[in-house]
Amino acid sequence: MKQEKLDTWLILQDILETEGVARQHLNSYNEFVEKQLQSIVDEVGEIDIETQTTAYKVKFGRVRIGQPRVVERDGSISNITPLEARLRNLTYAAPIYLEMIIEENGIIKDAQFHHIGDLPVMVKSNLCILSRLPEEQLIELGEDPKDPGGYFIINGSERVIIGLEDLSPNKILVDVEKQSGTTLYTARVYSSIIGYRSKLEVVLKQDGSIVVKLPTSPVELPFVIVMRALGVEVDKDIAEMVSLKPEIQDFLDVSFEKASDALTQHEALIYIGNRVAHGMLDELRIRRAETLLDWGLLPHLGKTPNDRYNKAVFLGEVVCKLLELRLGWIQPDDKDHYGNKVIKFAGQLLADLFRTAFRNLVRDIKYQLERMGQRRGSNVISAAIRPGIITDKLRNAIATGNWGKGKVGITQLLDRTNYLSTISHLRRIQSPLSRGQPNFEARDLHSTHFGRICPNETPEGSNCGLVKNLALSAIISIEVPQEEIVNKLYELGVQNVKEASEELKRNGCKVFVEGRFVGFVEDGAALAENFRALRREGQIHPHASIYYYEPKHPKASRRIYIHTSSGRVLRPLIVVKDGKPLLTEEHIKRIRTKEISWRDLLHMGVIELIDANEEENTYIAIKPEEVTEKHTHLELHPAAILGVTASIIPYPE
Repeated sequence: MKQEKLDTWLILQDILETEGVARQHLNSYNEFVEKQLQSIVDEVGEIDIETQTTAYKVKFGRVRIGQPRVVERDGSISNITPLEARLRNLTYAAPIYLEMIIEENGIIKDAQFHHIGDLPVMVKSNLCILSRLPEEQLIELGEDPKDPGGYFIINGSERVIIGLEDLSPNKILVDVEKQSGTTLYTARVYSSIIGYRSKLEVVLKQDGSIVVKLPTSPVELPFVIVMRALGVEVDKDIAEMVSLKPEIQDFLDVSFEKASDALTQHEALIYIGNRVAHGMLDELRIRRAETLLDWGLLPHLGKTPNDRYNKAVFLGEVVCKLLELRLGWIQPDDKDHYGNKVIKFAGQLLADLFRTAFRNLVRDIKYQLERMGQRRGSNVISAAIRPGIITDKLRNAIATGNWGKGKVGITQLLDRTNYLSTISHLRRIQSPLSRGQPNFEARDLHSTHFGRICPNETPEGSNCGLVKNLALSAIISIEVPQEEIVNKLYELGVQNVKEASEELKRNGCKVFVEGRFVGFVEDGAALAENFRALRREGQIHPHASIYYYEPKHPKASRRIYIHTSSGRVLRPLIVVKDGKPLLTEEHIKRIRTKEISWRDLLHMGVIELIDANEEENTYIAIKPEEVTEKHTHLELHPAAILGVTASIIPYPE
């Protein structure tokens, strides 16, 4: 079947023109400024001030960010441009204003915005005065109109926060480890919520017992005792939470025998308390055990006692996957698969930094106000705020690249050797692995890098394969709200874990949204099809991905994973229906005349953004001539697998 030749290079050109080469930095930073700043402030919420005579509250309201400006020596304030910041060795930063409300006995006394610190502004982000300016005005301001932005100006030097590769959070990764003749089967979950992550490890030992390792517990805890402490006391319920299949339940016998010394929830809590808070009072032990379960165990499912049932369900699923691996029904997970990786950019890294700085500021304000005691009023609050706490912390971290907690070299001086090296530097990605160890697998090119990471551009020597560059077509996902997606799933026939029938639990397909076990569905393949159809119609955000896992072994569970997190690497592909690409000559003409952009094609469902997991469900043709009835997608352009620098090798002159 001969296809007419389509000039798809135009679409790639349009993506690079409309998005710019530093889009991943700008998106991440804008998300931080627009959403995360406010949520970090809301986490703290209010300060209780207690003085000798009265007690009052300072509540936090909205966060506002001003224009980038500089405070001169004589105290005058003027707006600055990035050029002025470079020439005068200034920091390009904008003031953060926070609304503070004084409340006494439930009566609001005063509400005002106060300056709490300065936030370094990323050049060309929404806060920057250069964003959305036409070329003529950029030239007037002394800026290179082709400059991509995406970096900070600190004390006059341009610094980039390089993307950091990290394992996907909230994902069950199972692995086999051979240690001196014994075989250990382990399952790991890096459970993470904003500003806090906790690693859960579940191990199947040589004697057949299953133990749970938590970061705050010095000893391993038997799996069954943890389940009882979470409120699932009956043996039958525990076994059924793991699996309804007899082959898997047989493996739990040893674990039940080992847990015979704690049969109720209370006994299980005391058992855990004795291990984590040895020698304290009974009440304290139980409280410590409860804190461990609420905060240390799977915090992404919630941190209140009401979430314990969901944690038990999830823990059952972890053990189920572990035992399926032990039975040989599934293969160990590949850590280097790009579906198990996310990339952190400036937004997430700055959020971690701002959180600690803001908490320090709040502690300082509380101390100052309690020391001042009697005098009250708005001027007291402004006297108690030291903006330097936030300003210095953010500025020093970006200037030196030291992020605390052993993270060093996060920022680098922007490489301005020539235009090409600048672009390449802005699209660079680092792996946090140490340079000294061989880590051969981590340095290898993986098949899932295709179209996401440039296969050629990596340094020689000790950094080889650890420092990578994004491919031309790679797009970094942004956060998609989970709630609407979960509601859509229930509309599409997913049944809640509590309501699902035994038959469905035994033979159905398990559905996960970003590490939350949301339920079962009879036909996983159909659900994936319907989900994709809704996404092509524009009812679901294009950055949400669905992956249907159908194991080769007939007895293993089928699973659906839906990912909505930011930092996944997506790539655009042309959708193929009944052996015909949906992209037509008509679309190309309209893109050539700038009538539509690639985003319109995305909303029409002609192009789809696919992440590395979802790509496992596709069959992609590389050239339009190769499309057959079986293909689901067509590559946008073969050259899109290369990075910015490798793609210009054909034009050396």
